Amino acid sequence: MAWSIWVLLGFLLLGVELVSATAHVGFFAVGAFVVAILEGVGVDLPLWGQLLVFTGTSLLAFAFVRPIVVKRLKLDRKPVVDSLIGEQAIVLEDIVVGGNGRAELRGSTWSARNVGETVLVSGQRCVVAEVEGLVLHLRAS
Repeated sequence: MAWSIWVLLGFLLLGVELVSATAHVGFFAVGAFVVAILEGVGVDLPLWGQLLVFTGTSLLAFAFVRPIVVKRLKLDRKPVVDSLIGEQAIVLEDIVVGGNGRAELRGSTWSARNVGETVLVSGQRCVVAEVEGLVLHLRAS
């Protein structure tokens, strides 16, 4: 394939990366640009050779560069809602030990999990021990 096709493929992959923002597809754009550069400077590779260079370069970039990019951009960190830990929530339905239910906190209804050692009864005040995503981990206060 001509170098210009590889450049177009690289920009197409970069566009997909910008739309998806997953930090996955962009590294395959690197492989396309490497093949475009090789073809542009006159290295005449057969199609299977171009595909091999594209695949190898993409996988190497994905394996070795992606962890650095993810760490620098802090994409590996889960947002923690730690400001809710220690606050009082009101149980909206009975929740058995280890069970799930609903609780009210700051005027909003949340999914809740009983991580304590006693059953939480509807209307009971309890303490937020942990927040996992949108689920409050509650124990009796």
